[in-house]
Amino acid sequence: MTATRRSTVDEVVATEVAVVGGGAAGLTVAAQAAPRQVTVLTATALGAGGASPRAQGGIAAAVGADDAPARHATDTLAVASGLADPAAVGLLAAEGPGRISWLLELDARFERAAGGALHTAREAGHSRRRVVHAGGDATGRELMRVLADAVARTPAVSVVEGARAQHLVAADGGAVCGVLATRPDGRLVYYAARAVVLATGGIGHLFSHTTNPPEARGDGLALALGAGARLADLEFVQFHPTALAVGADPMPLLTEAVRGEGAVLVDATGRRFLADRHPDAELAPRDVVARAISARLGAGHRVFLDLTAVPGLPERFPTLVASCRRHGLDPGSHPVPVAPAAHYHMGGIAVDTRGRTSVPGLWACGEVACAGTHGANRLASNSLLEAIVFGSRVAADLGAALDEGPARPLAALRPPRMPAQPPRPDPAAFAALRALMWQRVGLRRDAAGLSHACRRLARLCRDEPGLRPLATVARLVAAAALARRESRGAHWRADHPRTLPSWRRRLYASATPQGAPRLAVGPLLGQRAA
Repeated sequence: MTATRRSTVDEVVATEVAVVGGGAAGLTVAAQAAPRQVTVLTATALGAGGASPRAQGGIAAAVGADDAPARHATDTLAVASGLADPAAVGLLAAEGPGRISWLLELDARFERAAGGALHTAREAGHSRRRVVHAGGDATGRELMRVLADAVARTPAVSVVEGARAQHLVAADGGAVCGVLATRPDGRLVYYAARAVVLATGGIGHLFSHTTNPPEARGDGLALALGAGARLADLEFVQFHPTALAVGADPMPLLTEAVRGEGAVLVDATGRRFLADRHPDAELAPRDVVARAISARLGAGHRVFLDLTAVPGLPERFPTLVASCRRHGLDPGSHPVPVAPAAHYHMGGIAVDTRGRTSVPGLWACGEVACAGTHGANRLASNSLLEAIVFGSRVAADLGAALDEGPARPLAALRPPRMPAQPPRPDPAAFAALRALMWQRVGLRRDAAGLSHACRRLARLCRDEPGLRPLATVARLVAAAALARRESRGAHWRADHPRTLPSWRRRLYASATPQGAPRLAVGPLLGQRAA
């Protein structure tokens, strides 16, 4: 175990808005909040942050002549298994086309059809072709390119690369007033801010099989818990059906857009086993496809994605082809092995449609937040859309909120008193946590496995101080999954396989200082309690 890190503050920096996270949501906030003074704290280089650059599938929006936001909203609600907030979904779908137009104004190079209109594709759960792509399967990289360029051109935005947020600072009364972060040189800096926005991404790297990068491990949720913020829907973790099963960590993603263009799932005998399980076969919702693959794998069969009939594969899906070839596979000639992997978290920090959390001074958007747009299961390619739409909504709300309160002069700001910081997480203990989460809190859940996970995670919280923030997040996910005694969307309980009307409620979560879960059943967002 490494030594305790020092806790003295080396510098105080004043800013109007501190954005923690440099993915699509965080950069959207920064670009649109200007001319407000914004400081972006990102653990990576500008434009390389989190899962956003890895997104292959595209951005869903009702931009086609045969489509409408109301239809997009209907598809989103259908996949969400009864837990999405219709008001939040309606905003997401209605504002989507306008956000695509904004990205085009930033010079996003989305693919065009022969007549010049945006080219759209169909993905699982969509009733229309409405997914916009760039570079075949490089939509995330293109999106991050234009957002990073927009931020770099904005004088009011400062970007601190290699910064890792350690603690949210609260003023008297509990309102968040800044963030403590370490810089690459080890300096501990207090960013005193009138508003803090968490846009830190998801929790996929808490599982040993994931498509998410190492920084997507729940740090944002841990920060929010430390500030007293309420979380919601933590039990709903989406497992992508088709990650390349070659032993890599993270696992390379094979976008489901390729299934929309003719790729099929087969077992070792060449049989399309999904055709027997769902009328939409490979284009069934992700939870259905992931569980079907998991069942075949559990029965001792290998599962493959057959892309040999997809026309123009290297040109249309260059990222996918390159990933396969890096591992010695030729997807144009032979089916490639696949398996499910933790991919996206529908749960997160509970926010309203403006991105406001339960703690004054703190906003959240993107995957770290839970606005009720995904419910129990996210519709394909709604993730980048949510990052842009709700990042824009947060930026607009920040302008209104900051106009309401008085500014604080730098001279009045003092470094907060800090307790000694815990040691860094022990790598072996973190690897054990990831394996536990995959084995017991993964695709197939039951009371025995979840109870075991809760006990093990409680011990980690007690015995591994450096791992306590992340172990607390994992413990809350497991506790929420144990409490929800039904199967709904991405949450599958083998011992409670039915979806129950009585459980059409959401679980809110917080934690004690020792990491013990506090769960409360509440109404859906946008509804009053029964």
